[in-house]
Order: sequence, then C-alpha cells, then structure tokens
Amino acid sequence: MNRKTLVLPAALGLLVPVLAACGGAGGSGSGGDAIVVGTTDRFTASTETPAPIDPAYAYDVGTWNILRQTVQTLMVQPRGDGDPVPEAAEKCGFTDTGNERYACTLRKGLKFADGSDVKAADVKFSIDRALRIQADSGVFALLSTIDTVETEGDREVVFHLKTADATFPFKLSTPVAGIVNPDDYDKDKLRDGFKVDGSGPYTLHAEVKNDELVNAVFTKNPHYEGQLTPKNDKVELRSFEDAAAMGTALSKGDIDLMTRTMSPEQIRKLDDESAGDIDLVEMPGLEIRYLAFNTNAPTVKTKAVRQAMAQIINRAELVSTVYGDEAQPLYSLVPATITGHSNSFFNKYGEPSDIKAKTLMANAGITAPVKLTLHYTTDHYGPATKQEFEELQKQLNASGLFSVTIEGTPWATFAPAEREGEYDVYGMGWFPDFPDADNYLAPFLDKDNFLKSPYANSRIRATLIPESRRQADRLTASKSLTDIQDIVADDVPVLPLWQGNQYIAARDGITGAEWALNSSSTLQLWELGRGVS
Repeated sequence: MNRKTLVLPAALGLLVPVLAACGGAGGSGSGGDAIVVGTTDRFTASTETPAPIDPAYAYDVGTWNILRQTVQTLMVQPRGDGDPVPEAAEKCGFTDTGNERYACTLRKGLKFADGSDVKAADVKFSIDRALRIQADSGVFALLSTIDTVETEGDREVVFHLKTADATFPFKLSTPVAGIVNPDDYDKDKLRDGFKVDGSGPYTLHAEVKNDELVNAVFTKNPHYEGQLTPKNDKVELRSFEDAAAMGTALSKGDIDLMTRTMSPEQIRKLDDESAGDIDLVEMPGLEIRYLAFNTNAPTVKTKAVRQAMAQIINRAELVSTVYGDEAQPLYSLVPATITGHSNSFFNKYGEPSDIKAKTLMANAGITAPVKLTLHYTTDHYGPATKQEFEELQKQLNASGLFSVTIEGTPWATFAPAEREGEYDVYGMGWFPDFPDADNYLAPFLDKDNFLKSPYANSRIRATLIPESRRQADRLTASKSLTDIQDIVADDVPVLPLWQGNQYIAARDGITGAEWALNSSSTLQLWELGRGVS
C-alpha cells in the first residue's frame, strides 16, 4: 500500500491542497462502472426515526451526506472551503447594513430531477415546512433566525430575519434548507422511508433490507444546473457493519474507496505499509468528541461533580492511548483551527489533578465516590469508541472520586434515548454544519438545542450569541465567542475531549479523493473519477 498522504493545512478557516493524492489529472467516470464508496454509517428507518433522510429531519453527518448529493441548496461551501457561494441561486446577499434582510435570485432553467421547474415558491415551501414541522432532531433550529420568507415572481426569494445573523449564508448551504418538490413532500409531516427527490447533482436509488439502507446508488441528474461539476456518472455508497468488513472489501477490490469511520489500527497500517495499490489521504478535520450531561439528573446536577470530571480527565493520555496521531486534545467546544477558539477548559482547570477535583467536590459537600454510568454508541463514531470510554472509566475511577460503569448501545436506540433524557452522561461527536465558531456553540447552548439539554444560560442566549452573529468579521466576534466558551468551562454542561483528523483510503485509479471530503466531513462524491494512477 502507498501512503500518499495529503495534508491540507488549515489557515484562517480555509483548507488548501498542497499535494496531489493518487491518480492522474483526468478522470471522468463516464461510461464506466460505478465508483463504490464504503462507509460504516448506518441508515435505519424505525418507529422512533421513520423519516431518516427527510431534509426537515436529518441531522447527522451520514444522512446529510446522502442529502448533499441529491437535494440542492441556495448556497454551497466551495471546494477547499471558505465562504459559501451560490448553488441553486444565481446570486445571494444581504440587502441592508444590519444583516437582517437576505435576498436570492434563482438560476435560470432550474429543474427538479423529474424535469419540473424549481421556483421561488418551492424554496419558501421547503423552508417554511422545516420550521413548521419542528422535528425532534432539532435541525430546524438552524433556521431559527428566519422571521418570514417572501417571493417576488418565480426567481426571487427574500428572507426577513428576526435578528442580525452574519452566519445565515452558511445556514442556507445546509440540507435543512434544501429545496424539495411540494408534489413529493407534505407540508405538515415528514416523508417516511428512504425516498428523496430534489434538484441536486444526483438522483438516489435506495437499496433497503430490513428497514436499513444498505446501498445508496447515486446517478447523475441530467437536469442539474448549479455550481458543481460531477466527474462521474454513478456512485454507490455502501454501508458496512464495521470497519473491518469495510477494509476487507477495499483490499479485495469490492469497493474503490473507504471513508468514515476507519479504525486507528487501519489508519496506522495504511500509514506503515509502503507498497500496493491503496493510497491514504489525510486531511485536517473539524470533528470533535465530547461528554454531554443531563444537568437535571441527580447524579450530575451539582456543578461541582461536572467540574471535578473536567479536572480529572487527562485528554492527552486519552488521545495517546486510543487515537495516537489521529486526534488532538481539545479544551473548548470550538476546534483550535476555527476563528474564535479559546482554550477555556485548560485556562480554568490546567493540568489534570485528582487533588483539585477532590477539593471541588468537598467544598460542594459531595460524598465520594459518585456512581455514574457513561453511555456511548457502539456503531456510529467508529470502533475505537469502546476503548475511549474504557480509558475514561479508568481515569475517573483511579481518582477514587467516582465509581463509573460504561454502557454501549447501537445508534438507532442511543439517539432517541439521548433526546428523551434517559442518560445522565453520554458521549457524542459533532461534525459541524458549517466551519464557524457559532456552529460549535449555538446548537449546544441556544433554545431548541439539538441535545434537548435542560441547561440554559440567559447571558449566552439573550446577549452573547446574538452579539456574535451581528459581526460579519468573525475575528471581531471573538470577544463574545470567548465569553461563551469561558461560561461553558465553568458550568460544564458539556465536556470537550478531542478533535480529529479525517482520512480516506482509495484504490489507485480513483481521482479526486483529496477533494471527496471537506473540513465538515461532507462527502463530495461529485469530485470522484477514474483516471490513470
């Protein structure tokens, strides 16, 4: 295997490729076999989650990676990241100095995949629908600053915002703002199952077994008009039960490329081996992992208990033991490469200290050991999650201040249970909706947050978040953003652990692998082609 690692350095929020990965410069897949991509993401329709890929419901990286291929948005994050650019729109922009009125003009000749026209009324329908349904996934909160949507003719859409929101163009690039056909989607309820219809670069054929989408077949949409240029005619996204099965399929040539989530062992093996026909592509990532707390639960309701955990956990040891070079310790919800980041947890707690943690608990009258169960999902964030939680358990129990057990649950059960408040402490990951500090703070801390967290800080919600959104220059927003992070470090409604790199392994002859993931872990399948290695 060749290690042709592509390092995309993060600078000022941009990712700029500096080295070609595998393959040549050519590479349209036209006329050839489908490019097959492996993933360990699982897509399940259940009683709790009957509509997993409805844009008004979907809110995880796996389902969004299906929607981004099929449902078009007004804006899109460009190749290499940066500020969003028009996609279904011909142009978009604020029309006032207060960032409260945002207008878009649709491209001429825009059509859904069935050939019917996309009109401004369809944009309004799609946005209003998501806000009306208010799915329990919490994804509608991304659109919470919208007051009203109006149309002017068939191509003009105007968004009137409740308050200034400089991040609004990013939010219009997310799938919840995707344009759907009113003929296929009910305005008042979600669309069950795995059908999706839009005007994006591909159409979807879903192969379903036992209520699970096992293979998503994307075929180039002949009616597509937009910013993107598909370099293939067909891509399959194949779901595997685990990383080992996915790796075996790549080695045998049953798939052409594999992405999240590879195990640390697979990455190290690909890194070490020097001959063969599989290349490893490494990119900086903006994924984070953290512990979340039900702050109403008796076991962790007292802030000192959560602070003691923050004081004990040794992130460097956790990362070194479980992930090695694939991750870095994180001392804030906001990753180190995002404008507005502050090492708030390190600034408050310093190096790990059982003695300081004991003092925190003693001053609050907490009797040790505190009994806790840490919950994690067994099949959503990769095979190393269990080892990660075993290490957390070891560190906390070694302090003598906690008696921790751990419990793993499949994502299809874990996610609804978390939203219902059944877990006191649980592990989660976050792949940003867009690369801005706001998206690492508001989804966790604002009203209608996706965690359904009972934690509420009036200064964060009423003052600091709105204040930060008024600043088009995100560096100018840093003071408000830092204040939010400092409050989180003191109250500990969530406890950040690490941020990770991201990887793709591709067989020789596959081009565009270096562009197939952006910093938000969005799969950009249109970038893949076949060429000469």
